[in-house]
Amino acid sequence: MDRHLHEPGAVFTSTHAVREWLRLHMAALEREEFRVLYLDNQNQLLAHETLFSGTISHTEVHSREVVKRDLYFNAAAMIFAHNHPSGEVNPSQADKAITQRLVQALMLVEIRVPDHLIVGGRQIFSFAEHGLL
Repeated sequence: MDRHLHEPGAVFTSTHAVREWLRLHMAALEREEFRVLYLDNQNQLLAHETLFSGTISHTEVHSREVVKRDLYFNAAAMIFAHNHPSGEVNPSQADKAITQRLVQALMLVEIRVPDHLIVGGRQIFSFAEHGLL
């Protein structure tokens, strides 16, 4: 395993690097979790955390809390990730809607959202790669 992917300071200059990090941290989760990777201007990982936890099929995400935590870490960008324990990686309408709400809220405070990824076992769906951001 790449030990550097576990530590703050990891650089996410490609979707591949983010995917590998997420596989290490989220592939085996049994309940849905919404995680955030906080990045600086050079896309270095400042911190990461699970902001919301849910059931096997749903997690409630609150825009206010996402913005508040980003400001706490003074991040320039945020990458969102959540898992689907079912293994299905295609985004639901709810996934698309919350992503758009978060992107709009974060634009007001000049925070970039390079991607939102859905982890389903070893498969990962990228909103950015599919033109949804």
